[in-house]
Amino acid sequence: MEETVSNFIHDIIDRDLENGFSRRIHTRFPPEPNGYLHIGSAKAIWINATTAEKYGGLFNLRYDDTNPLKEDVEFVESIERDIRWLGFEITGGIFYGSDYFDKCYEFAVKLIKEGKAYVDDLSPEEMREYRGTLTEPGRNSPYRDRSVEENLDLFERMKNGEFPDGSRTLRAKIDMASPNLNMRDPAIYRIVHARHHRQGDKWCIYPLYDFAHPIQDALEGITHSLCSIEFENHRPLYDWVIENIGFEDRPHQYEFARLNLTYTVMSKRFLRELVETGAVDGWDDPRMPTLCGLRRRGYTPSSIKEFLRRAGVSKAYSIVDIGLLEHCIRDELNSTAPRRMAVMDPVKLVLTNYPAGKVEYFEVPNNPNDPEAGTRKVPFSREVYIEREDFAEVPPPKYHRLKPGGEVRLMGAYIVKYEDVVRDADGNITEIHCTCDMETGGKNPPDGRKVKGTIHWVSAAHAVDAELRLYDYLFTQPNVFDIPEDKHFRDYLNLDSLHAYKNCKLEPSLDAVEEGERFQFVRLGYFCRDKAPGVFNRIVGLKDTYARQTKDNN
Repeated sequence: MEETVSNFIHDIIDRDLENGFSRRIHTRFPPEPNGYLHIGSAKAIWINATTAEKYGGLFNLRYDDTNPLKEDVEFVESIERDIRWLGFEITGGIFYGSDYFDKCYEFAVKLIKEGKAYVDDLSPEEMREYRGTLTEPGRNSPYRDRSVEENLDLFERMKNGEFPDGSRTLRAKIDMASPNLNMRDPAIYRIVHARHHRQGDKWCIYPLYDFAHPIQDALEGITHSLCSIEFENHRPLYDWVIENIGFEDRPHQYEFARLNLTYTVMSKRFLRELVETGAVDGWDDPRMPTLCGLRRRGYTPSSIKEFLRRAGVSKAYSIVDIGLLEHCIRDELNSTAPRRMAVMDPVKLVLTNYPAGKVEYFEVPNNPNDPEAGTRKVPFSREVYIEREDFAEVPPPKYHRLKPGGEVRLMGAYIVKYEDVVRDADGNITEIHCTCDMETGGKNPPDGRKVKGTIHWVSAAHAVDAELRLYDYLFTQPNVFDIPEDKHFRDYLNLDSLHAYKNCKLEPSLDAVEEGERFQFVRLGYFCRDKAPGVFNRIVGLKDTYARQTKDNN
């Protein structure tokens, strides 16, 4: 039975419906196309999409493309691709904020005519000075009382490109003494001479988010405008725009806590900095919390959605342990991922009594947890590769792998006994020689003796060469923003977060797998075939410390 997770947004909608709300529930996800989506974005998508689905409503994707200086078609395309990869259906349609520019301009003119907006000549620095503080009211701009006619003329000239960037703004006339700084005559239009990815050179003035967003919501018929908690103080301005423009069917804004995850950052600005400084290998670096990075790492849409469900929806700030995300993908792959053998740090093991040139095939299960997954045949020969750490000349206590005088089972094949080693000129072991109990091929010894140790292997004659990449957390600090003021978030980058093992040996069934295919490499963890040829990324290790800790705490 699925665990019930509370959702205050659904509680609000339930009350709305009980009180006679009759409009069809309609939500939207409004990303700015200035970067790639991350798992925090996935939370907003999941909240909006599942809310619409639960109530038989509609879900829109709307690009907030009102800043031509930062936006790019690359990001536009990636956003839709990521949403569809997550498995969410955009039932209400795909829209662009820029398609409403004519309407926004029309409504701005309406506010000017009604004396509710004015053109201001203050510079950005002067505007901040006049704004006041949290404890002191702001001061009226000297241009606040311009006549309607002058404001209309100046605004049209702004639109016609007569003034340089930043020289004038259009501001809403509200209250410079408001305790909410967002209501102290906020700017609603600015001058930006830049080519827009959809509108070209048609516009050189652009509406600001707080003005454009409620208009877009209203025009699209959005009923519940669901956004993250940092917009809570913007809600009075949202309502002011809706009320003063005069929309009959009014959307209402509700805020939820952002997703914060340990050992990473959830800001497109910071993520972009990591990319541009070369700290990571692009937006899809498997260490990144971007959806394309998680996809390349090997995370599945279902594991991400299960993580979001478990993390829940609330208004209270919290930081979620990344271990929960790892638990969700590990739990899924434990049931679904085919098992394969791979040797990360190979050393050759030679079976001195095994016939040279002989090849036989052992049948091993694809997934012991799923009998229906069937079996596969793995080739075996006189020379195999094993992990270097699976042999110890001077073993520690309770060491159950290969050692002098000891025996181990080669997984699914024979029991072997240590004989000798071969070393190079520097004294490094290059070969381990063993004898093979020829009566134990895939079965128990006839004499009934018990062998505690079992190790994996790959036939040397059939091995596939590959590179295995193991990832650690991107940062050394659990909460990257809980750092001293004199520090920068990049000061806490984990410089040892990627280990690339070359010359690894894989069983031959892994030679032609497709990008994105996932496997459990026995004893090594869960891996995903990378986009680069011959490379596999470790998704997550086998140990689930999060689940164990959770159990211990309950």
